[in-house]
Amino acid sequence: QVQLVESGGGLVQAGGSLRLSCAASGRTFTRNSMAWFRQAPGQEREFVAVITWSGGNIYYADSMKGRFTISRDNAKNTIYLQMNNLKPEDTAVYYCAGSSRILPRSVSSDYDYWGQGTQVTVSS
Repeated sequence: QVQLVESGGGLVQAGGSLRLSCAASGRTFTRNSMAWFRQAPGQEREFVAVITWSGGNIYYADSMKGRFTISRDNAKNTIYLQMNNLKPEDTAVYYCAGSSRILPRSVSSDYDYWGQGTQVTVSS
């Protein structure tokens, strides 16, 4: 099994930046596609971005394109989410997730394991 631990969340002013990390333990990490989702209070979990195991395919939700960048370092068993020009509506708990699918979709059900989440709060 793979375990995921997110870090890097916090409080930031609008227009600021944060870099989230997700450290994975387990032998299958490098063969798995990895993604970030987020969930705001009272909202459904929302897809943010996904990266395939080689990093060759990356997809973003439309609202994150140009502001967020997903990346991974398989040697460190870690994925990242660089978030720039943050807005108050980006406030949410951010989760990383892994999938054994070659190219998982932007739906939660395509992902096999999840981290516990890290809170991101953007003040106006």
